[in-house]
Amino acid sequence: MVTKDFWVLLAMVLYFIAMLSIGFAYSKRSNSSAKQYFAGGRGVGPWLTALSAEASDMSGWLLMGLPGLAYFTGAADAMWTAIGLAIGTYLNWRLVARRLRRYSVVAGDAITVPDFFSKRFHDKKNVISTIAALIILIFFCVYVGSCFVTVGKLFSTLFGWDYHLTMVVGAAVVFAYTLIGGYLSVVVTDFIQGMLMFFALAVVFIGSIVSVGGVDNTVTFLRGIPGFLDGTHLATPVLNSMGEQIVRDGKAVFGAPTDYGIITIISMLAWGLGYFGMPQVLVRFLSIRSSEEIRKSRIIATTWCVISLACGVCIGLAGRAMMPTQFGTQAAAENIFIVIAQALLPSFLCGIVVSGIFAASMSSSSSYLIIGASAVGENIYRGVINRKATDKQVMMVARTTLLVMFLFGIFVAFDQNSSIFQVVSYAWAGLGASFGPLMLLSLYWRRTNKYGAIAGMLGGTATVLIWHNLIKPLGGVFAIYELLPAFIISLLLIVIVSLLTPAPEDAVLYEFDHYLDDPADRKVDDDLVAAEIQAAEERSNI
Repeated sequence: MVTKDFWVLLAMVLYFIAMLSIGFAYSKRSNSSAKQYFAGGRGVGPWLTALSAEASDMSGWLLMGLPGLAYFTGAADAMWTAIGLAIGTYLNWRLVARRLRRYSVVAGDAITVPDFFSKRFHDKKNVISTIAALIILIFFCVYVGSCFVTVGKLFSTLFGWDYHLTMVVGAAVVFAYTLIGGYLSVVVTDFIQGMLMFFALAVVFIGSIVSVGGVDNTVTFLRGIPGFLDGTHLATPVLNSMGEQIVRDGKAVFGAPTDYGIITIISMLAWGLGYFGMPQVLVRFLSIRSSEEIRKSRIIATTWCVISLACGVCIGLAGRAMMPTQFGTQAAAENIFIVIAQALLPSFLCGIVVSGIFAASMSSSSSYLIIGASAVGENIYRGVINRKATDKQVMMVARTTLLVMFLFGIFVAFDQNSSIFQVVSYAWAGLGASFGPLMLLSLYWRRTNKYGAIAGMLGGTATVLIWHNLIKPLGGVFAIYELLPAFIISLLLIVIVSLLTPAPEDAVLYEFDHYLDDPADRKVDDDLVAAEIQAAEERSNI
């Protein structure tokens, strides 16, 4: 056993060294300017953009949270969530990516999401960007915590090590290479980690099916569990007084399945709405080398997403057939990927595969850290506190923010019984409802103004907090995932408040009308465009 642990650990250590080496390799280039540190100088290619976006988006939730959900209650919750995410991924790349890339250049060369919103509406007081930055900071601290939970569970399950110690050490590795390397190191490591996650999911999925005796044997076993494979019912584990599933005569006990109605299906599909407001994905659109490369990235990202989500759900289902009584709670079931890899794979390959979990956590938490840091450094410090701040000062503030987020993430992750799925769902709803409606209307509705933008962000955030904590516990129709009502309320607030307040300035409207113009085909030069915008601004001030 010691020998086996040694080879698993060796594979993981080699992986850690490789990731830190990438951070060092890109440190000089990333630290040359704030634009390089936060957005890679807008020079990232389509493959790096696509896979880094998906790897940072999915996090350890894909390899632990989603399979754990499928293992514990069957296909319905996990399947409908995965379908919603797959649709949301495609629509986000289709509807937002190209437009945001072009508009961000026209709107003062914005390099962060709060920066884009502020410059899109010519908010000279930076109220919009400050609110957006604070929302990002709040929910990304929760997100970072969920990633650190994943790290702690990984090492605790693999080696029996202390959860808290290994969680802190793993978090420190992520913090180190993000601090040193900036956005470019995050993107390149996310690309590698995206490839590793894909490989890990495929290997463990195929191995679990083979272990059970093939697809037919797996399906036959799972059909014996009431509602387990039924997309319109939810399997109901019978729990004891400790909240753990009862095992009787070597079999996990299930009660009658509960109905999984249309409201619940819509609720799970609503996960896809979150993509329109996810800063860790949207910043990839801002940093891609050219808007013309978006189509290639969209194909790569959607393909990766669909296959990976399908594997994640199927690993949980096959895991129940392979180890029917192994896990008594959903939080414990989130270790199913790790346990299957340990049981089926040679030690060194197991180390590589389970590094996919750490890869997922590293890719996501590093993205959350760098985006949270950029929001505070670029949008709050330079945008409000010290408008004449140098790049060096901004990056110093950003790195201080990294440290604060790192420490808060550890605080959130200290409870090892936290469900990764539940933690992620809360932060996902908060960001999706706060920014998603505003992003769509900013790109598609000419009449959107800064007052509507502020109302939409605050309304979306408030609705998520109120719905999740006060309304959702009422049950019934109110048990719907908080992202959906919050998204709708935010959308309505933007439209209503924009219509009730003055129309955007002429300069804002001019930019909106021309942001999709192809510079190569434009008949006027940049100086003339600048003159027209200045004239529109002067008319607005009269």
